[in-house]
This record gives sequence, structure tokens and C-alpha cells, in this order.
Amino acid sequence: MTTKTDAVTVLGLGEMGSAIARVFLERGYRTTIWNRTASKAAPLVEAGATAAPTAAEAVAASPLVVVCLLDGAAVDGVLSSIEDTVTGKVLVNVTSGSPGQARANDRWAHEHGARYVDGKIMGDPPYVGTQNARFLFSGTAFGEHEEALRELGAVSYHGEDPGAAAVEFLAHVAMGYELLLGFLHTLKLVQAEGADLAGFADRFAASLTAYQPLLTSIAKAVENREYPPDLGPLDVQVALMDDLIGHRESAGVEAVRMRETKELMTRRIADGHGGQGFSSVFELLG
Repeated sequence: MTTKTDAVTVLGLGEMGSAIARVFLERGYRTTIWNRTASKAAPLVEAGATAAPTAAEAVAASPLVVVCLLDGAAVDGVLSSIEDTVTGKVLVNVTSGSPGQARANDRWAHEHGARYVDGKIMGDPPYVGTQNARFLFSGTAFGEHEEALRELGAVSYHGEDPGAAAVEFLAHVAMGYELLLGFLHTLKLVQAEGADLAGFADRFAASLTAYQPLLTSIAKAVENREYPPDLGPLDVQVALMDDLIGHRESAGVEAVRMRETKELMTRRIADGHGGQGFSSVFELLG
């Protein structure tokens, strides 16, 4: 059941924390703020926020406390300073961190008479308060202040496990870096051949929509451990690998990932699974 509140505390006034506090102010919430460097509070105080001298006093002011700090170590430091005022509060921690950290924070909250929601943010500070900022939440206390949390952007709830939002967030971020690193290496190849980088990028971006059904089918194949010949059977796909490797090496571009892909395909074929698709390589990943 959602609890209607008109008061919220925000701990941490970096760019993201300040953006969160400003949205609450603009939506009519009585907003209490705290930051280790007190001078960062000045613009928000001018906008109507109340600056508390300590984190503990800030927590005491509101039933809903949003924590937005640099990292898990900073969160641990603040939690140790609010032990005496956190009872009965809902802590919503939107600091980046691991699933394990989220579950540890949840245990800490319960031990101190509070409820905990873990949150992760996908988007930049200027977009907070709009649907262009995605907020991922998990934990049993999410529903208690759902209405207030939905002020922050496009919200998705990932279940009662407090670590679930971090699982989703880190998977998205990791996939993004995997894609972008591969893209940079490919740009190196395209550039070495004297081709148009921007033109290639536009054409590749247009092809990305075709990957959506493929990704879904691969996930289902892995889940069911049944591997149809997506992208064609491995014993056909592997024939492309020497061309991919040779092209990269001839242009002086790193081919480590292509060699690793060929090695995995070759092992899978040797194990008698040449008729399966690329998804079956999952079985070899440690």
C-alpha cells in the first residue's frame, strides 16, 4: 500500500542528488537535504529546501529518505551516522552498487528498525523528473512510497529481492560497454580501410532493431538449454571466422575477440554440437 507523504529527505547533493532534490521541491514536497560539503546545499535552500547540519537530523525530518552518494563506501559511512534516527523510516538508496551491497544494506535497515528499497538510475541528471530517466527499484518496501518515487522518472519495479534492481542495472551497463568496445574496435577496422565512419555508424544503428527478436530467442534457448540454429548452425558459422580474423589482422586491428569466438565455436563443434546455433556457446562460458 502506498503511503502518501509530503516530506522527503535527500542525502547527497552531487549532480544527481541535487537533481532528485529539485524535482521533489518542484512537485511540492517538503524537502530536507544534507551533504558532507554544506556549500552545495545553497542553491536548493534558495529554492525552498531545508538544509540539515547532520545526516542524522536530515533523516529525522522525513519518513522517506533518498540516499544518493558516490559509492558504497560513502553509503556505509552515512549509515553509521544515522543509526539513532533511522527507526521507522524508509531508506531508498539510489547509489550505484552491487546486488550483494543492496542485500547487506537491507539487512542493516531491518536491524535498525527501518525498511529498505534499492534503486538504480539509468539517465543523466537533467532528465530526472521526466520519462527519459529510468529508475529501477527492488525491495519489499517499494510500495510504501511508490507515488513519491514515480515523480523521479520512468520507474520499473523488479521484485522483493533488494538485489534485483542492481542485477538489472549492472547487466544493462555491462552490455552497453561490451557493445561499445566492440563498436570502437570495428570503427578502427572501418577507418583502416578508408571507409566512411559516420555512414557505417548510421547503417549499423539502423540494423540494431533486428537484434531484438534474436536476443529474446537466445535468452529463451539458454533458459531451456535447447539451442536451435540461430544465425545458422555452428559448423557453418565457423567458416566465417578466418575471414573475420584475417581481415582484422591485415588491417592491424586487434582480433582477440574474434579468435576467442572461433575457439568457442570449434570446441562446441568438437563436442558434437555443430548443428546448434551460436546460443549454445553459452554452455562453455565459465
